[in-house]
Amino acid sequence: MRATGIGSMPGDEFTPVARYVVETFGADGIVFVPELPGRGAPSAMLGRTLGILPLPIDLQPAGWRLAPGEGMDQRRARSALRQDLDALEELLAGQSVTLKQQLTGPLTLAATVERPRGDKVVSDHGARRELAEALGAAVGDHLAELRRRFTGDLVVQVDEPAITAVLAGSIPTASGFGRHRSIDAPVADALLRPVVEAIGEAGARPVVHTCAPDVPVSLLAGAGFEAIAFDLSLAEPSDVWAQVFEAGTDLWFGGDGAARIEEFMGRLGFAPESFAGRGVVTPACGLAGRSPADARQALEQAATAARSFG
Repeated sequence: MRATGIGSMPGDEFTPVARYVVETFGADGIVFVPELPGRGAPSAMLGRTLGILPLPIDLQPAGWRLAPGEGMDQRRARSALRQDLDALEELLAGQSVTLKQQLTGPLTLAATVERPRGDKVVSDHGARRELAEALGAAVGDHLAELRRRFTGDLVVQVDEPAITAVLAGSIPTASGFGRHRSIDAPVADALLRPVVEAIGEAGARPVVHTCAPDVPVSLLAGAGFEAIAFDLSLAEPSDVWAQVFEAGTDLWFGGDGAARIEEFMGRLGFAPESFAGRGVVTPACGLAGRSPADARQALEQAATAARSFG
């Protein structure tokens, strides 16, 4: 079993964080491109993705918004990612590794990005579709750049922390007094698929991550994701987890260590030898809110838990 991090890390200097990630996961884990929200919104989860999106975006006091022209913060996001990849390329120096890039998924983008005249993209069918298609195009272009820079396998982690809220219709409107209508599973599938297909067509592995409860396991597996990364402490073992695993969807276990992984999979009817080669251990969520020492410890714990399975 292998290990990796979710994405966000504390600090505001990329190179020392990336060096630690390479040292921890470069040999037998999955090296991830760190996100450093401490540097500001352009370097956080949303900013990373919006920086490469082929749509003009700017950052307003209320958050990111579709705009008539590219905003300064979108340019900053693109520049920061380019500089970070330069630094990571230098650290790896041609070493062949499995590299993971995190990008925000179309449902979470729709729930957080505003339309030009306000309120979330999730409220507009056409805008939702346009955003998902733009993300698919961006993924293809970005993976081509990663292929030019790095040697080894590529993984794209599609972050969907808002997926449960979108499906449940609990995203607040701009006024705060109402909620946007829920998106049903077929519509959500249609938004996810262009992104999943773009990842696959570029020769990378599509993985979805959500740290929300009530993970829509069947929806995510059905959309084509090859693995689901989830918070183990929030997941209840059930037949649907066993079904998607048996059908070929791998599981990435967030937090709680080897014993909890064995317990979860044991309740699904799987012994360690049947899942050790198809699992990845991660922290439960991003680590930007931790101290640097705590973040390093969480990554080391994930690596230790993975090694315990051989």
